[in-house]
Formats: sequence, C-alpha cells, structure tokens
Amino acid sequence: MRPSYHFSVPDNWKNDPQRPIYIDGEYHYYYLYNADYLQGGGGTSWRRATTTDHVSFRDHGVAIPKFSNENGDCWSGCLVIDERNTAGYGENAVIALVTQAPQGRQAQYLWYSTDSGRSFQSGGTSPVLPNPGVQDFRDPKVTWDAERGRWFMVNAEGQKLGFYTSSNLRSWTRVGEFIRTDLGVLECPDLFRMTADDGTSHWIIGTSANGKGRGLPATYAYWTGAFNGTTFTPDHSEPEWLDYGYDFYGAVTYPHHDSSGEEDPTLRRALGWANFWDYPHNTPTLATDAYNGDDMIVRDIRLKKGSGSYHLASTPTAGLSNHVKRTQRLGDVKVTGTHDLDFRSLAYDLTCELVWDPASPPANIGLEICRAAGGGRHVAVGAFLRGPFAYLNRRPTVNPTGGESQTPIDPSAGSLTLRILVDRTSVEMFVGDGRVVHSHRVFPLEGDNGIRLYADEGTATFGNLTIDEMNATP
Repeated sequence: MRPSYHFSVPDNWKNDPQRPIYIDGEYHYYYLYNADYLQGGGGTSWRRATTTDHVSFRDHGVAIPKFSNENGDCWSGCLVIDERNTAGYGENAVIALVTQAPQGRQAQYLWYSTDSGRSFQSGGTSPVLPNPGVQDFRDPKVTWDAERGRWFMVNAEGQKLGFYTSSNLRSWTRVGEFIRTDLGVLECPDLFRMTADDGTSHWIIGTSANGKGRGLPATYAYWTGAFNGTTFTPDHSEPEWLDYGYDFYGAVTYPHHDSSGEEDPTLRRALGWANFWDYPHNTPTLATDAYNGDDMIVRDIRLKKGSGSYHLASTPTAGLSNHVKRTQRLGDVKVTGTHDLDFRSLAYDLTCELVWDPASPPANIGLEICRAAGGGRHVAVGAFLRGPFAYLNRRPTVNPTGGESQTPIDPSAGSLTLRILVDRTSVEMFVGDGRVVHSHRVFPLEGDNGIRLYADEGTATFGNLTIDEMNATP
C-alpha cells in the first residue's frame, strides 16, 4: 500500500515535516522519525532526505539522533543557514532550533552542523529559549529579518504565537505575540513574505490549528496582513485554510530558489503530513509495508488577489509532470446518469472541468474514484449543486473515521475545475485555482481502482478530461 509518487518514510514512523532548506542545488528535507516504532518504542529523531524536484527524494538516514543528550528526543523546530556566523560555528553553518522537553518542560535548544546539514551536534544542554512556565511552548520557526538585521522567531504557545528576536540565535528577546482563542492548541507556526500576482508585497502568518469546534478544518490556517518586526496585523479576523480536508497537518512552507540560488518571492512550496492526531496509529500500511508515515504532495503556492482580499493558491508541484508514465486524453465526456471509464489505476493525476447548464442544473456531478468493481466501495468527489458545495466523501471506502469535507461553490457559474491526485492511500482534490484543496487518507483495497462519472437528475460535461498515470518515485 506504499504510495507511488508521494513521500513515505522508509520504515517505522514519521510525523511532522520540518521546513526544507536549500544547499548546493538541493533541498534538504528533515522530518520526525522513530526507528523503534514497530517495536513499541517512543521518541523521535530528525531524519534527512534530499530532492531537486520536490517529488523524488533520496534518503540519507538520521541527522539528529533521539535521546542523544540529557534533554531527551527532538521534536519539531526549524533550520537556518547562518551565513554571517552569528552563532559562532562558522559561516554557513546549519543551525537547528529544536524543541526538547526534559522532565516534560518544553523549551528550545540549539543544534549545529558544519557538514552542510548531514549531521548535528548539540550546542549545549541549556535552552536558548527557556520555558517561562507554560504547558505548550514549542515548534520554533526562525527567519532572518533582513530589514532589521536580526533573527526573528515565531513560537507556538498554546493559544498564542510568541514573537522573539535575536542577534546570535542563542539569546532571544520576546517582542510580541499573535493570539487566537478559537482554534484549539496552535502548532507548527509559520511567518513569511510573498509578492502577489499584482506585484504587491504581503506578509502571511500560518499555523496548524483545530477549528473543528466551529465547523472549520483542522489543518493549516493562515492570515494575510502587515508585519513591522514585532506585530502582525491581519487583513481579516477569520483565517483562510490551506486545506479543507482531514489530513494536511503539521504543514510547513519554504521558498523556491531560482537557477542562481536566489529566492523567488512569488513562489513558495508547502508540505503537509498525511495524517491527523485523532487517528495516528491505524494505517493498514503497518501490516502491509511495515511503516506508518506519508506526506501529501508538495505544492507550489502563489499569492493571488481576489475580490477584496488576497489568498494562497495551491497547485501540485510542477516537477510532478516529469513523473508521468502515460497520458489518456478523453476530451469532453457528456454524462447523463453514469459512465464508467475504461481505465484502472491506484496512482494517477486527473483533471477536468465540470460543466453544466445553470438554468437547468443536475443535482449532483462528480466521480467515483478508487471504485470497487461492484461500486460499493469508492471515494466520491464532485459538486452537489443543490447544496451548493464541492465535496470529497471518503465514507464509502475503508478510511480512518468516515466523513465528508465540503466547501461552498457558485452553481450559477456553470463550471468548476477539478484536479484530483490519487495515490493508493490518499486522495487530494484541488478546486478552481487551488484556493481550496481537500486532502484525505483512504485505504482502498487492491482491486478498488475504477472510475465512474455521474450526473444525477440531469446532464453535465466532463470537459477536457485527462488522466496522467504516474510512475513510482524513490
């Protein structure tokens, strides 16, 4: 059941991704890894993989071992390249700011690498950011504030994100905070600047949050706004969400580098853990492949101006096109009732435009994917025009908890573009320009690989229907 073209841990366990860094033409991706998971052991280390196209990854083993000092195992944090030798380990040393929790007290510790991130040593057993006496105090995310010539950290602290500054990565001063009391415990924060499609520059703050109590997702929430070095002022109170499904947690974003190595302010990438803490241990891959831990596809994200606001738009990363095994272009397929495609696969990338007559719309348009021969097991994706909403419904197949995610649509538009990635144990649906994405874990059986189109109580056209069957990647 191992996915063909999504990242998965070689064995045992993975959870939170760490923000990849760019060194010598490669992106170095670290993630939390437990080599003792199958034997029932605890704790996480940092394992490293590298990529040049964000699809195919090469494993390099553990970079920061767990339980390697008296502070215990290493949780989430971040890495930076210390170009100016501010921490004293040499120019371009790779510095990791990592949460450890000796005696259960979360604090931030410094680790350093002088071999381009291949291995790390502890920068001392004392925290560089001690816990002030709170339960949740973790997941530091550090960036260089070029405008003010200092380091900046955003840290997850329960229902607030704490802001800190430093000249040397070793001593931090609290300068502000961003508070949300309606999204559960905040984790894995993020702060970055992007240039939008209209040429304007904007700040974005993000965090893994749990909005289920308000009927919202439990994925990556973000706000666009202004940042002055100590205070973030959001454009709107309500968050946007990078994903509306159930399985895009602990996500990180990271900059794109052009051929010269410079950062491109118009493009970032996003990477999320394909799981959630409500059901972290129930995947069938434990029995079939002796591992537990996948990521959703890396995304290219851009900032776009909408009607009165700006939003992030996601697309599967461009490098995915280089991993296509074969393409089926089915053109425009008109459907009244149902239509079964002559195509079977568990790893593909499907695009189409759902088109209907707004004056006489069908009730429901969509696709049954991961479909068993008899149709009882499947995943349903599409548009319920009487809602009206787009949806991804995993209830009819084997899945962690059941459930259907829904996002509003405008039935008077008469069309809706969908891009659907299927890869054995996951389905991701990108809607429209990618402002809305639904990511779900599913566990179809081996023969559940069919596709049925449907238009209930009316007629619809599946325009420019194209299916790219994907090659397996390392």
